[in-house]
Amino acid sequence: MAENTVFHTLRDKGRLDFSEAKNEKENEETHLPSPSTSRKVKTLGESLNKGKGKEEIVSFKDIDLKVYNDPVHGHIQTNKVCQLIVDTPQFQRLRFLRQLGMGYFVFPGAAHNRFEHSLGTCYLAGIFVRTLRSNQPFLGITERDILCVEIAALCHDLGHGILSHFYDQHFMRKYKEECIETREERSVMMFEYLLSSNNLYREDGSGILSTTYKFRDKDIEFIKEQILGKKKYNDNGKWALTGRGKEKEYLYEIVSNKRNGIDVDKFDCIARDCHHLGIKNNFDYFRYMKFARVIEVDGQMQICSREKELNNLYNMFYTRYTLYKLAYQHKVKIAIEAMVNKALEIADPHMELEGFRKKTYQLSECHKDPAALMRLTDNILFEILYSNDAKLAESKKMIERIFSRKLYQTAFESKIILPDDLEQYGGENEDDIKNSIIKEVSNKLKDKDFIVDIVRRDFELSENYSLDRLNVYRKGNVYQASQLKPNEMSKILAPRNEREVEVRVYCTSTDEAKVNVIKDACQQVLHRNRLVANQ
Repeated sequence: MAENTVFHTLRDKGRLDFSEAKNEKENEETHLPSPSTSRKVKTLGESLNKGKGKEEIVSFKDIDLKVYNDPVHGHIQTNKVCQLIVDTPQFQRLRFLRQLGMGYFVFPGAAHNRFEHSLGTCYLAGIFVRTLRSNQPFLGITERDILCVEIAALCHDLGHGILSHFYDQHFMRKYKEECIETREERSVMMFEYLLSSNNLYREDGSGILSTTYKFRDKDIEFIKEQILGKKKYNDNGKWALTGRGKEKEYLYEIVSNKRNGIDVDKFDCIARDCHHLGIKNNFDYFRYMKFARVIEVDGQMQICSREKELNNLYNMFYTRYTLYKLAYQHKVKIAIEAMVNKALEIADPHMELEGFRKKTYQLSECHKDPAALMRLTDNILFEILYSNDAKLAESKKMIERIFSRKLYQTAFESKIILPDDLEQYGGENEDDIKNSIIKEVSNKLKDKDFIVDIVRRDFELSENYSLDRLNVYRKGNVYQASQLKPNEMSKILAPRNEREVEVRVYCTSTDEAKVNVIKDACQQVLHRNRLVANQ
C-alpha cells in the first residue's frame, strides 16, 4: 500500500523495523505485546474506541505521492492533500523566511528556510504516528488521524514573521501590548486564510478537502488545536478539545508537545540546524520514535519513552543547549539582529503593506491581517536597501552598515552566571542594567550609545517541566509508566542548574574609544555590586 512506502524505505535502511514478532522473546525485545498479553490488557484507548464506527479512509496511490530530495531526511514523500497545501502562495511564502534569522550572516551554511523545515516536520510527524499505530494497533489510529497530524505539522509555522523568531523575540517586543496573539495563533489565522483563499475548505462545506477528501469541521478543528497547542483540560478536569476525543489525547503530543516538549518540530529543528551549521547531532530521533509507546498515566493517554532511552534524550537536550550557545545566541548574530531591529523601528512609520480591501498596515501591524502578513518576509530588508524614499534614508543606512560589516561592537560580555546573580550587574532586566551603567559614568553615555542584552539558556524540555518528571516505562511492564526515580537520573549528565544567563553590552558605534568607556563602566558596576553583595 502507498502509505507503507516510507516504512519500506526506512526498513531497508535499517533504521526502523516493523516486522511482526514470531515468538514471545522477540515480542519482548521489540516492545510489542504478545498475542496472549494483548488479549488480557484493557487500556483507556481500547475501551473508549470500542463500539465506534469506522471513519472514512483516505488513501493515496503511489502516483499521488510527490518526492522531495531533502538534505536532512533523504527522499521524503508528501501525499496529494499535503501537496495541495504546499502549492499555495501562503505556504510558498515560507521560502522567504530564514530559519535562523540573521544567523546566515555569521554561519555561511545557515541559509535554510521555514519551507524545508515544515516539509521535514510533516515527514517526521507521519513517521511517528504510523509507528505508534504499527506498534499498538488497538489504539484505533485512522488514516484520517494521520493525515490531520501531517497537515498540522506542515502548517505549524505559517504565522512566522520576518526572520522567523526575530519577529516575535525582538521587533514585536516594543509593540507587545498591541500584538496580543502568539505565533501559533497567527499560524492558525494563516491556515484559515490558506484554506479559504485557495478553495480548499470553506465553512459552507465547499472546497476540495470536503468534497473530494471528505474532511469535516472536526478535522479542521483538530488541525488547528494541534497548531495552537491548546490546553487539553479545563479547570474542572474535563476534556476541553473538540477535534478529537480524550481517547486520542496522545495525538496532540506529536507536533507540539506541551506536556514535556518532546515533539517532531524540535526533532527537525535540531537535525536541520545542526546539518546547516556544521554542528554534530548525536540525537537519534528514529530510535526515540521506535521505543515510544502510548500508556495511560493518571487517566490520560500519554506518549511515554523506554527508560533506557534516557541517554538518547540527554543527547537531544545537550544538542539543543549547544545550538543555543554556539549559534542561536552567537554574539555577532545578536548584534546584527539588533541593527536590523533598529532599522525596522525607524522604517515602521514610513512603510505600509496592503491587506484585505486595500487597507494598509505598518510593519508592526501586519499581524492583524493575513493578507498583509503574506507580504512581511525577509525581502523587506532589500526593499529598504534599494529604496530612494528619503523617509527611509536612516533605516537604509543601518542596513548598509550590515552589508559593509560595520557592526555593533561587543563592549562587554559576562561570564556564565545563574539568574539570581544578575543583581551584580546592576539589575534583573536590560533597562535596569543600562541605567546602572549610565549612572556609573555620570551620564557621559547616552541611551542610544549602547544596548544591553541578557542571554538566557535552559536545559529543560519546556517551561515548568524538567527532565526528572518524564514518564517512562520499563522492559518488564510496557503497560505502566511512571516518573524517573532520583537514583535513575544520571549524576553526570543531569545538570545541577537548569538555567543560566550571560550579560552582553554592545556599543552602537565602531569608535574604539567609546567601546572602552562602556567596557570600563560595566567593570565598575560589576566590581561595586560584588562588594555590596559580599558585605
